[in-house]
Amino acid sequence: MFSSSSSFIGLDPTAGRKPFSYAALDSSLRLTALGSGSLDEVLAFTAGQNEVLVAVCAPRRPNQRLMRRTEVRDSLNPPPRPGRWTNFRLVEYLLRQHHISCYKTPSEVKACPGWMQMGFHLYQRLEKMGFYPYPSPEYAMQWLEVYPYASFSTLLGHVPLPKHTLEGRLQRQLLLCQLKINLPDPMDFVKGLTPQHLLQGNLPQKQLYPQGELDALVAAYTAWHAANHPDQTTTLGDASEGQLVLPVAELKRRY
Repeated sequence: MFSSSSSFIGLDPTAGRKPFSYAALDSSLRLTALGSGSLDEVLAFTAGQNEVLVAVCAPRRPNQRLMRRTEVRDSLNPPPRPGRWTNFRLVEYLLRQHHISCYKTPSEVKACPGWMQMGFHLYQRLEKMGFYPYPSPEYAMQWLEVYPYASFSTLLGHVPLPKHTLEGRLQRQLLLCQLKINLPDPMDFVKGLTPQHLLQGNLPQKQLYPQGELDALVAAYTAWHAANHPDQTTTLGDASEGQLVLPVAELKRRY
């Protein structure tokens, strides 16, 4: 379904001064858009694409109490201890078994943090616009759920450095460059540092992206990878409450 004219967009409602950071890649991994904006601005940009796979950095919906069902718990390896993990989504339990830390999605909307509720609303708006969950080969507009921290962890082969730190941002952007996305080389940022920059606290920022945009970029890459290499993509969780897509063929036992 996806072709050389397709766009791959990452939307992150979790960081930045404005509600959403977003990034868009074309079929050749060229960066076509990057920034932040309101929900309406982001959706207006998304609506302008003919063929598009949108990766949303937020849960699809509250947990559907699957982890309270005996048949679900008994099917897991290892099975959770009695009384534990009952207010998590299945995908969140599975991620933590690989030592990838993640948020907890409550079963009630009102108990969810604001960024999650914004994510729920985003999915609803996308579906009203004609988007379908990935994979839906017959449709030109699709969405999928991603978790940037898990995408970075699986691509690196270990958990990344904290994203709010300078070294964490350098690590993430360097990885994205190695994935052949046409971004500024963050090592140029390092080479350009001088003692005066550090003493004055005036660091050159043009070559280094903020954490929200880096998360949106890895989300867009995950969408591109899922469309172009579906056999090398891992999906975790249950479709009834939200499945997470990861840009690797299989997961390590521990990250």
